[in-house]
Amino acid sequence: MTALKRWVGIAAFSVAGAFASLATAGEHPVVVELYTSQGCSSCPPADAYFGQELVGRDDIIALALHVDYWDYIGWKDDFANPAYTKRQRGYAQAARKRSIYTPQMVIGGVDHVVGNRPADVRANLAKHSDDGSDIDLVVTRNGDRLTITLDSKTNQRDPMVVQLVRYSKKETRNIKRGENAGRTLNYHNIVTHWETVGDWNARRAKTITAKAPGDAPVVVIVQRKGFGPIVAAAELR
Repeated sequence: MTALKRWVGIAAFSVAGAFASLATAGEHPVVVELYTSQGCSSCPPADAYFGQELVGRDDIIALALHVDYWDYIGWKDDFANPAYTKRQRGYAQAARKRSIYTPQMVIGGVDHVVGNRPADVRANLAKHSDDGSDIDLVVTRNGDRLTITLDSKTNQRDPMVVQLVRYSKKETRNIKRGENAGRTLNYHNIVTHWETVGDWNARRAKTITAKAPGDAPVVVIVQRKGFGPIVAAAELR
């Protein structure tokens, strides 16, 4: 079978029906989380920028999380999940911010940026361009079974959570009510599933197994507890 390689932080390949993704210590893709809503009039420019400029890049794992707190104004976002609103609030609390908003991008788990300001997004991404990592993350998939292998170059205690994310690559919606009424909008990399599959303290290597049914892309994110920095991530498209 043909080998596919992503050289910036991830290598993806297929061998005898098994798929693998590798994030090596010293380089890794930056995770960009876009918090958005179909009911938010300020969001379409951010959604468009996200889909056109960030999705598909080898140095970025782009994830759109739709929140539910705009649903009350007349249009229910069918991608929205209160768990994603809760995650956004967790970031705000960790950063000691008093409110949440859309569109917002959280970059690398640490930088908070207004999502419809491309210059600010690019500036924050540039800060992460040379980021290294002390974590080796290898993700392999065989059928519906996912194996996540973790190792640290420092072996220093550092409590982390290991998260499994699935997303839909592209969806189109005709918005009939609310602030975006009458518009047909495209959405990209819409998160459909986000779960914690394990904890890790980085003192020694660890292997975690999880189920990943279906054809949707798979993302594994290793993040310091308490909505801290994302220290490693890998993707199987």
